Amino acid sequence: MADEIRSPGPKWPSFGEVLAAPGKFLQILGPGLITGASDDDPSGIATYSQAGAQFGYGLGWTLLFSWPLMCAIQEISARIGRVTGRGVAGVIRRHFPAPVLYVLVLLLIVANVINLGADLGAMGAALQLVVGGQVWIYIGAFGLVSMLLEVFARYSQYVIWLKWLTLSLFAYVGVAFVVQLPWASVGYHLIVPNISFKADYLTTVVAILGTTISPYLFFWQAEEEADETHERTDAKPLERDHASAKKEFKRIRIDTYLGMFFSNAVAIFIVITTAATLNAHGVTDVQTSSQAALALKPIAGPFVFVVFALGIVGTGLLAVPVLAGSAAYAVGEAAGWHVGLARKVGRAPRFYALIAAAFGVGVLLNFVHIDPIKALFWSAVINGVVAVPVMVMMMILASRKSVMGPFTIGPGLKIVGWIATLVMLAAAIGMFATWGQQG
Repeated sequence: MADEIRSPGPKWPSFGEVLAAPGKFLQILGPGLITGASDDDPSGIATYSQAGAQFGYGLGWTLLFSWPLMCAIQEISARIGRVTGRGVAGVIRRHFPAPVLYVLVLLLIVANVINLGADLGAMGAALQLVVGGQVWIYIGAFGLVSMLLEVFARYSQYVIWLKWLTLSLFAYVGVAFVVQLPWASVGYHLIVPNISFKADYLTTVVAILGTTISPYLFFWQAEEEADETHERTDAKPLERDHASAKKEFKRIRIDTYLGMFFSNAVAIFIVITTAATLNAHGVTDVQTSSQAALALKPIAGPFVFVVFALGIVGTGLLAVPVLAGSAAYAVGEAAGWHVGLARKVGRAPRFYALIAAAFGVGVLLNFVHIDPIKALFWSAVINGVVAVPVMVMMMILASRKSVMGPFTIGPGLKIVGWIATLVMLAAAIGMFATWGQQG
């Protein structure tokens, strides 16, 4: 197609090659890895830090519990994108009433832009803690650089940079091994839930579930799979390339499961690190990721503080393009525009304009009198509202032969996907049930 940038793309290694040379895993890690890693954005770090500070090791189990649910729903979204060559919004547009999609996309935009603004603010605050200077300069610089790279960098190169940024999450793994951890207690609480029905406990559980299973991740991973069919000359939507289905589904499963494992493992390390330091020293109220970093300094020392703070910057640089991009993808496909980071700017001007606008509004949100804590609360509320109907529609679409042809999801994936949907419905109900204790 004339409006697409296409390159030969990598030849995926066989499983025998992967086992013989584990480094070949890097060749098959892509949309799933980036999606999973972007889930640990500065706002997510704040949620996990609060969980560890307030409840110690007691909520680590939620991240083990949510891992298979994340894997299932993200694999389903990836399959939809890879089979159809379209994103979630594009497929919904063809099979459900347009007004339903427009409402969901509007809510997604609001939630994403609020989250993007909060992440830019957290990145600026974290860098200021380490090097000093003016936070507003850092916020503007992070927003501008991230926007320029997402809009003007070649897609294949941009994806490589995003992959490298996932390494920033290892900062939190390293921090956990620097502080003193009672590993036996950590392991026990990961496996044996100590469930409480108090409002603050339930609110935090809901926050963790809403952070780990978030609508923007569905849209992003499906679109990245669709973009692969535009970028690579050897890739076509599976509805037109049945022979590649087995190989591509294996790649998607490995990529997604490892990406989600990486995401939740890092989240667990953040919870146990803040539990071993902040909670153990009576610091139980942490509202932002930069507050968590600052609180660590007198307890765990300057090295842990610096690593934790710079990790916020690295994860933010990975997450903000995903937030902006997923919003632009959803709007563009809902409106029937050309979309895709694999397209040149001139061939998808409205798509890239939306990305630039999302960054612009996100930066500006840091300079108006909006309480960032309340803004994130409302972002969580909106995500809770959007997640359930989108998941329901995805489950229906992925089970229809009229959409997926011979590649409808199997019974195992279908069962876990519906369980994930019911869990998010319960989380949304719990969020509203504990309304008075939030915000």
